[in-house]
Amino acid sequence: MRKSDFLDLSPMLLEEIKKPFNDKNYLYEIKFDGFRALVYVNKDTIIIKSRNGVILNEVFPELLKIKEVINKPCVLDGEIVYFDEGKPNIRPLQERMRTKNKIKSAVLQKNYPAVFVCFDILNNGQDLTNMPLIKRKNILNQFKENEVFQKAKFFLEKGQELFSFIKKENLEGIVAKEINSRYYYGKRVSIWLKIKNIQSDYFYIGGYKPNKNNTISLYLGEKQKNKLHFVGKLSISNKQEIYNRVLKAKPIKKSPFEDYTDKNCNYLKPYIDILVYYTEKTTNNMLRHPKL
Repeated sequence: MRKSDFLDLSPMLLEEIKKPFNDKNYLYEIKFDGFRALVYVNKDTIIIKSRNGVILNEVFPELLKIKEVINKPCVLDGEIVYFDEGKPNIRPLQERMRTKNKIKSAVLQKNYPAVFVCFDILNNGQDLTNMPLIKRKNILNQFKENEVFQKAKFFLEKGQELFSFIKKENLEGIVAKEINSRYYYGKRVSIWLKIKNIQSDYFYIGGYKPNKNNTISLYLGEKQKNKLHFVGKLSISNKQEIYNRVLKAKPIKKSPFEDYTDKNCNYLKPYIDILVYYTEKTTNNMLRHPKL
C-alpha cells in the first residue's frame, strides 16, 4: 500500500445499542475513552491519522516508537489513550490536541504520555480486510508490545460479564464485534456494536440560550448545600416537551449558579428539574455527553 492510498482511508464505525448481551458469535472489548486512529507503518514511514483525517505525528510524537515493535508494512486500527492510574482519561489528550505552544506541548507529553491500544490489523503487506476478525486478531497477536503499543484484550461470549465489570470500574463501555466480521473502511456497520455505560440523574435548569434551527441550550445545575453549581449545557429542539416550558419559565436577572455566569444566558429561577443521561462527570464536575 502506498502512502497516498493510506491518507484516503478512514476507520470502520460502530452502531450503538443500549443493552449488553452474550453471544458465542461475538468477541467483546473494553471501549477506551480516547481518540480513534489509524496507524500506517512502512519501512521508512509512520503516519498516525485521526478518524477525521488529521495527521497526529506532531501531537503525539512518542507514538512514533511503534516502529520499534512493528517492523513490517502495516495498517493498524486502534485508540490513542492516556492511562491515569490504570484508567483511560481523555481530558489530558484533549488539552494536548488544543495546545499550539511547543514548550507546553513538550511538558504535556512528559506528564501525560499517550499509548496506542491496537484492536485490529488491516494490512500487513497484503490486504486483510476480507479476512475474518478473529484471524486478523491472531495475526496482530504476533507483534510484541512496548511502552507506547498495546494490544486490546478481548473476551469471547461474555459480553454481560464484561459490562458488569466496566460498570463497577466506571469505565466508558464495551464493544461487541462479530468474530467473523470483515472490515469496511469508513462505513458504520451493525456487525460492530458499542454499548455505553450510561448514568442518569436529575438536574435543575438555571437558564437557556437560543440557538439556530429552533433549538436552545439548557444551562444545567446541581444543588449542593442549597447552592446551585453549574454542570454543563444540553441542547434541545422545539419538538421536545420541555422546550416551551423553559421559554415560559420565570426569568431572573442574576445568575442562579454559585460558580458560573454567561452574558448570553437567559437566567431562570431554578425550579424545573429534568432527568439527564450522561457518560460521566469530569474532575471539575461537568457532565460528559449529556442528553435527555
